[in-house]
Amino acid sequence: MRAAAILGLGTSPRDLRVFQERSAAEWTLGLPAGPDQADAILVFGGDGTVHRNLNALVRLDLPVLVVPAGSGNDFARALGLLKLRDSLAAWRAFEAGKGRVRSVDLGCITPLACSSHSYFACVAGVGLDADIARRANTMPRWLRRTGGYALSLPSSLFSLRPFQARIFTPTGAPTTASDPSSTRLSTAAHNDLPSRVDEPAALVAFANAPFYGGGMKIAPDARLDDGALDVCLIRDMDKFKLFCLFPTVYFGGHLSVKEVKYFQTEQARVETDPPRDIYADGEPVGKTPAQFSVARSVLRVIVKLAAQDPEPGA
Repeated sequence: MRAAAILGLGTSPRDLRVFQERSAAEWTLGLPAGPDQADAILVFGGDGTVHRNLNALVRLDLPVLVVPAGSGNDFARALGLLKLRDSLAAWRAFEAGKGRVRSVDLGCITPLACSSHSYFACVAGVGLDADIARRANTMPRWLRRTGGYALSLPSSLFSLRPFQARIFTPTGAPTTASDPSSTRLSTAAHNDLPSRVDEPAALVAFANAPFYGGGMKIAPDARLDDGALDVCLIRDMDKFKLFCLFPTVYFGGHLSVKEVKYFQTEQARVETDPPRDIYADGEPVGKTPAQFSVARSVLRVIVKLAAQDPEPGA
């Protein structure tokens, strides 16, 4: 077996050693040039490291193991890889031929000012959360890891300027996730986007996974393999109320607040007045207006054995 390792900021070959123990794999550092040069890829880092390599990982179409070694690790969290030991167990099972490989969706953003697109693994946001991500990115890495998102909130909130958000979705959307009688959208393609949400907003988040910001559950119903994006729009509200709202996001309690609109859709076009920066997985990817969509089952990921599965060698 041949394994390639991508080392993100703050990691080094020393982080790889525990994976090389008891391993018969041939190891190389960096992305392989082609899918014939490796059998699996390990990504050591957080959501930013994963995000910066998504285009290449999709192109290579190799099984990917995420080792949580960043400041947020929300994609790893969504995959159930909470600690290094979880990734190590998943790798040893994979090497033993008993591993689990899932195919997951990615979000896709295409700013209308250009033809290129960006994938995202977790959440893309416009508004307050984008500004928080921008501020957190300027912090020393050690400080980001100890709550950079929360530490950036007060200054971002103080300078917040609400904006008009227009979200165009396919016919029949939005589907309200909190309505028990509703069903998730089918995966049929839509070419027109006639339905419209038009609200003064503090933030709009498009989620492929439930978490962002180091464990904030912005989209409790999001799934990595359902062919839909979960959209969370927080309307303009009193800043003190908005400040008090944020702790509830860690357990999804924000969905009970009347100023929060939450729905699922396959794709959306977003316009804001004025144009706003878009951040995805904590990284800048362009400005509104932009198209958001789902790329179905484009990334294969190595995950832990299910609880009922025997461990390798058992």
